Amino acid sequence: LVKRITNETKIQIAISLNGGHIKIPESILSKKPDQEDGIATQATGSQVIDIHTGVGFLDHMIHALAKHSGWSLIVECIGDLHIDDHHTTEDCGIALGEAFKQALGQVRGVKRFGFGFAPLDEALSRAVVDLSNRPYAVINLGLKREKIGDLSCEMIPHFLESFTEAARLTIH
Repeated sequence: LVKRITNETKIQIAISLNGGHIKIPESILSKKPDQEDGIATQATGSQVIDIHTGVGFLDHMIHALAKHSGWSLIVECIGDLHIDDHHTTEDCGIALGEAFKQALGQVRGVKRFGFGFAPLDEALSRAVVDLSNRPYAVINLGLKREKIGDLSCEMIPHFLESFTEAARLTIH
């Protein structure tokens, strides 16, 4: 369990890189989100994903990362969304990176380099990752919109950079 508390956010994350059942001992959310809010929630016999950042598209991005990685992941965040999405997005990236690094543990017997491709409707997405312990991120998304839902498009690379720095990865 990773907790991150700042003046702007309160976050807790539970992660299992191998999937399976996980839970957070005590929720920080004042109320359990409505079923309609559960677009970033899924539970199967092999994977639990429950993401609640308060920013719908950020929830969707983190859910997709967990689902396609085979992780079980619970993210709870209370942030200063009455101001904007910056601190919530940044601090979720940092906390998720810390949780990932903690869950990965000693990098021994693991392939150091990895890559993936995903053909989307309008683009080919690709990523290359190095478990380098030397954080660096090159992110070229070519986004043309100001926002996707309530998430500022400028925050998407910032989330990935924050995750990369805290996880001590190199990503392109």
